[in-house]
Amino acid sequence: MVNVIADEGGKHAPQEMEQFLPGGGMNKYKIQPRKSDAEQALANNDFDPFAMRDNEHPTTDNETLTHLLKASLGTGILGMPFAFMYSGLVMGIIATIFTAFVCTHCSYVLVKCGHKLYYKTRRTKMTFAEIAEAAFQKGPKSLRGFAPVAKFSILFGLFLTYFGTCSVYTVIVAKNFEQVLEHWFDCEIESRVIICIMLVPLILIAWVPNLKYLAPVSMVANVFMGLGLGITFYYLVQDLPPIQERALFTLSTLPAFFSITIFAMEAIGVVMPLENNMKTPKNFLGICGVLSQGMSGVTLIYMLLGFLGYMRYGNATGESITLNLPIEEWPAQAVKVLIALAVYCTFGLQFYVCLEIVWDGIKEKCTKRPTFVNYVLRTVLVTAAVVLAISVPTIAPFMGLIGAFCFSILGLIFPVIIELVVHWDSGFGAGKWILWKNIIIILCGIGALVFGSHSAIKDIMKVYSTTTEAQ
Repeated sequence: MVNVIADEGGKHAPQEMEQFLPGGGMNKYKIQPRKSDAEQALANNDFDPFAMRDNEHPTTDNETLTHLLKASLGTGILGMPFAFMYSGLVMGIIATIFTAFVCTHCSYVLVKCGHKLYYKTRRTKMTFAEIAEAAFQKGPKSLRGFAPVAKFSILFGLFLTYFGTCSVYTVIVAKNFEQVLEHWFDCEIESRVIICIMLVPLILIAWVPNLKYLAPVSMVANVFMGLGLGITFYYLVQDLPPIQERALFTLSTLPAFFSITIFAMEAIGVVMPLENNMKTPKNFLGICGVLSQGMSGVTLIYMLLGFLGYMRYGNATGESITLNLPIEEWPAQAVKVLIALAVYCTFGLQFYVCLEIVWDGIKEKCTKRPTFVNYVLRTVLVTAAVVLAISVPTIAPFMGLIGAFCFSILGLIFPVIIELVVHWDSGFGAGKWILWKNIIIILCGIGALVFGSHSAIKDIMKVYSTTTEAQ
């Protein structure tokens, strides 16, 4: 495809493959191949956002991969056997691959749109919210007024989700230690006391200055989670029943499977912070890029744990596979301790999303002592998350509702809307395949929103009805 551009006779630099049609004077025309936004920006301005990016502590590809694995291999993986109970063994494998593909594609779309907008805005890096704002600002005139709304919606949703996640992680760590301590000391231990004790360790991990220094912590978390999952797999392969005793395909409860799996895999909030801190950000994308490598490994682990967990325990599978492990045996106790430590080490990565949102909003007002203010902010945010966990130790069901609402919108719907706006002027491809593809993803996101919220509301009702009966 070529672009025909009128030339008013003024002098211009010779263009590659430039040709002149017959005719002189004012009727000269030049024909040149259509260039991408990146190529045009480089040709006209010599602007390369990746070469000009200045990170004080850039992360390598392996460090970024470590962070991505830790962000995706959260506590949600322990619910995969429960999800397979809703789908059946064969359908669970197929649906897990489909869910992973959609989540990975949405992350890919977000980063790809970010790379295009780097050239249009002459910026070297942007956050999720800034990408949405820039997409609308550079998009059709009728949509430019929505730029501030898009940015605020994403910032609010990300902060709400990841701040709540920090509180939930605090509760999860406390609950795991509570079960082990109660077994050993044969007495009841209030989880709120453990949460209070955790305040100082959580502040210390929140003080890790940046993702570069947080990489070893994520590596340790991966080791703890790997050991915990390894012991769990040991229990799962013991005394496996014949496959004929388990359902292979279950369609009636498949929406519940998707709601569990999407929220277990989704890590949209850490995608841009990871890309922004990379030494070689172009390596984040591609068939063999960091994103593809990380999500491929995550998908295999999710499928294996889900398949074996449901295969081993059938309809008795717990919401978390650790609930099926015998607490009186020391390997099962080790699983709970290892997973608690892994979640603690993951706290810093989840907290980084909240910190970045708040700090970006106030750093221009804190020019005198920015480092001191930054660490005070870290301490205040961690303290607030711990106070919330102490106030409502049954906060997990509520965060399930917020997570279902926010992750469906943030992780599935917003990235494809951004892609539609970015491609508005250049077109949606042959047969408008980008448009139709994104419509399907939006429908999947709405389905996850509805069914995920429904499941979370049922959990909330179950928790409080049980509390009322106990009283």
